[in-house]
Amino acid sequence: MPDLRQLVDDTYAEAFRSIYGEILLTARDEKWLRHCVNAITGNSSSTILCDCEAGVAQWIGLDGPDSGSSTPLETPDGRVGAVVQFHVPRFRKDRREHLEKVMLARISQNALTCPTIRCFNRLETDDYFKLGRKIAFFGDHHQFRDTRFGKPGWVIPTLGGEFFLSRRFGFQDGVMGGNLWFFGATDDAALEAAEKAAIAAEATPETILPFPGGVAASGSKAGSSYKFLIASTYAEYCPTLKAKLGAASKVPDGVVSIQEIIINGRDQNSLNVATAAAIRAAADTPNLLRISAGNYGGRLGKTFVHLHEVLGLRSKT
Repeated sequence: MPDLRQLVDDTYAEAFRSIYGEILLTARDEKWLRHCVNAITGNSSSTILCDCEAGVAQWIGLDGPDSGSSTPLETPDGRVGAVVQFHVPRFRKDRREHLEKVMLARISQNALTCPTIRCFNRLETDDYFKLGRKIAFFGDHHQFRDTRFGKPGWVIPTLGGEFFLSRRFGFQDGVMGGNLWFFGATDDAALEAAEKAAIAAEATPETILPFPGGVAASGSKAGSSYKFLIASTYAEYCPTLKAKLGAASKVPDGVVSIQEIIINGRDQNSLNVATAAAIRAAADTPNLLRISAGNYGGRLGKTFVHLHEVLGLRSKT
């Protein structure tokens, strides 16, 4: 293991508050569970243009490094499952209504339609969405309420049998935008480090990595020279622009690629744990020159994940 004080910048990732819903999907087998997860989390990498940021916080009953738990948890119906989170920024004025639309669309169009799937609420909160009743209208007066697997819900007759989902779905405050940057002397080094980090972070319960494979090759900054865009490429950190930008470039000498991972989760502690695990997993990657994080001096959010603090390299300030 390299010296983390030398490899990791003493900086922070600037995250921001969200509200999120969390559901449990179960299926007959892993094949159909993964089909449903891939569909229900589709087009959800970034809220820049996606309606939400979504991903798997935990796999239940599956083997492998991405299971999210060293001790398998039981699902209500005893089948394999996946815990999925849907995040929207808290700074949206219509955040409650928007999250409800997100969950209504994704559950009805991607869980209801997927063979063998059942959908359970994971958050018991004072405020909630009556999604079960709304989705049950698909039953065209043949739907009915029932308690199954110890959970109150709605049953919708379908050509494949029946679809069961919870009556109510809760939501609560979360955190979005935790991040790490991996600076590589080669393209392969930056990507390998990011892949290792993504696997470790995804194995941390209560967090999700919304980008494809957990990795973002197009790290962005807020704002753009085009008035119609709210974000744009972070030119100062693009290795191919180093010569063009000259002194304005922030790319260290020898770096040819920078890959990023984005972490959303239940709270700051979950981001801290995932960040530390990700750094330690990536640190011994050959030709990895530096690990850092993106921040905007507090202009984007007020949740700071200090890299040296989460690694125990210095006490909390």
